[in-house]
Amino acid sequence: MTVTDLPALNAGLNAIATVLLLAGFICIKIERKIAHRFCMLGAFAVSCVFLFFYVLHKYLVQGVHTPFGGEGIWRTFYYGMLVSHIILAIVIVPLILVTMTHALKGRFERHRSWARWTFPLWFYVSITGVLVYFMLYQWFPKVV
Repeated sequence: MTVTDLPALNAGLNAIATVLLLAGFICIKIERKIAHRFCMLGAFAVSCVFLFFYVLHKYLVQGVHTPFGGEGIWRTFYYGMLVSHIILAIVIVPLILVTMTHALKGRFERHRSWARWTFPLWFYVSITGVLVYFMLYQWFPKVV
C-alpha cells in the first residue's frame, strides 16, 4: 500500500460507516436495540480508523490538496458540497461523542434527543465523504 492508495481506502471506510449507520437506523426503528448498538459502535470504530488514515494521508502529502478537475456547474456543486462536508465533519465529532455517551450511560431519552441531530449530520458527512472521493479521484481527476 502506498500513499496514493489511502484516498480509496478512506472512501471505502466512509462507505462502510454509511452502511452501518443506515443499518443502525433501521434496527432502532424496528426495535432491534442490540443490533442497533453493534451497528452504531461499528460505525464509530470504522470512523475512527478512517480518521487515523485521513490524518496519515494529510501528513504524508504534507497537507497538499488534490486539485478538482471538473468545470462549470460541477465545480460549483463540488466546492459547495466540500465546504459543507468539512464544516459538518468538524461539528459531528462532539455530537457523536455526546450522543454515544448518553447511550452508554443508559440515558436513552437524552440519547434519542441528541441522535435526532447527530444521525442525519453523521450520515451526510459519510455520504459526502464518498462523493468527494469519487468526484476528486474518479469522475473529475485533474489532468496534469
